[in-house]
Amino acid sequence: MAFESLSDKLAAAFKRLKSKGKLTEADVKTAMREVRLALLEADVNYKVAKDFTKRVSERAIGSEVMESLTPGQMVVKIVDEELTALMGGGEARLKMPSSGPCIILLCGLQGAGKTTHAAKLGRLLKKQGHRPLLAACDVYRPAAIRQLQIVGEQAGVPVFEEGQGDPVKISKDAVRRAKDYGNDFVLIDTAGRLQIDEKLMGELQDIKKAVEPQEILLVVDSMTGQEAVNVAKTFDEKLDITGVILTKLDGDTRGGAALSVKAVTGKPIKYAGVGEKLDDIEVFHPDRMASRILGMGDVLTLIEQAQTQLDEKEAKKTADRLMKNQFDFNDLLSQFREVRKMGPMRGILEKIGLDTRKLSDSQLDDHLIDRQEAIILSMTPKERAKPSLINPSRKRRIAAGSGTRVEDVNKLLRSMEQMQKMMKMMKGKKGRRLRAMMGPGGMPPFSK
Repeated sequence: MAFESLSDKLAAAFKRLKSKGKLTEADVKTAMREVRLALLEADVNYKVAKDFTKRVSERAIGSEVMESLTPGQMVVKIVDEELTALMGGGEARLKMPSSGPCIILLCGLQGAGKTTHAAKLGRLLKKQGHRPLLAACDVYRPAAIRQLQIVGEQAGVPVFEEGQGDPVKISKDAVRRAKDYGNDFVLIDTAGRLQIDEKLMGELQDIKKAVEPQEILLVVDSMTGQEAVNVAKTFDEKLDITGVILTKLDGDTRGGAALSVKAVTGKPIKYAGVGEKLDDIEVFHPDRMASRILGMGDVLTLIEQAQTQLDEKEAKKTADRLMKNQFDFNDLLSQFREVRKMGPMRGILEKIGLDTRKLSDSQLDDHLIDRQEAIILSMTPKERAKPSLINPSRKRRIAAGSGTRVEDVNKLLRSMEQMQKMMKMMKGKKGRRLRAMMGPGGMPPFSK
């Protein structure tokens, strides 16, 4: 979980504040010392941490907080607002030109994830209704062009390449191609180095001068902490970057890069990589990230994921069958496949504000759906449509075919029976209450 250690330390500091009916200046100063130490341990820039706690202290010692009936909660509200401001305040959108394609130059050190995130961003833009084009301008790293072609194909985004020629010429030709074929975005994947050098910067400056990009996005690895901020500062001085893509934000990162980049460079984080799959990229929302850091979840991002990744027609069809008590294992199989699109169970639960460390491994086991899907796939079409046909001998066959136990088959059958009973009850007096209990898509939790 990202920011796990920071979240724990902040929660401990605020818990002591909330336990007091009235706050004194000494209480606030003690809490802010703990907050500053937590930020420094999270690899936040020292000056950024110092200025942050100073601003919070000045606001927290004001009469609005001291005279409040819930001063501890008011301090948390101030910290939430200041964290949001620290990371940029609001969503930083891409700059669109008045005519022609939007040119995005992706840069960064080797190994930061430029090529993968070029494809991720291309896929995200395509989902939003755009027609992006990827340009292969990393002509030095072995197989870089082939890698971009592979991830581009997986993302469903075309790739422009001219082999290992001149990167400046390739970038200009890619922009010309985009204009000819109606692509509204050109994402230029450039070469990186193991460290910053004059050759790298010179080539990037030449490409910038040749194509005049609207966006220069620096791809940095959040796992490198404060070093990521130093890299961002150097690239900004040389190229005047317009924003940052922060990768590996789903890992056990201390958070220093996310909290320091905007304050040190003045340039916003525009996107965050949150997993290994091509769909695992999010628009960076400072307010939502502040909410995650303070352990309050990120329901808005979860809702957006559901809107973009789940099939609305399929959901309506399933809901209609549920209400008519016609739901069978074919429908359940479809639901499992829709849920899988939302990503790992741990990530889904964390976005609604749950501390997943308090849950058992079985409750977070992503293979649970795989096992239940295998059981359903081992049934005949008639058995899926009419579960009552499944007798003991059929259960043994299904268990053997799915590599599970008869007990697992029984659990799944019992869950289906419970759902069918609930559907019948929904037509009675308890219907309104049950509808409120049902989750998105109308599905109750299945047995672990």
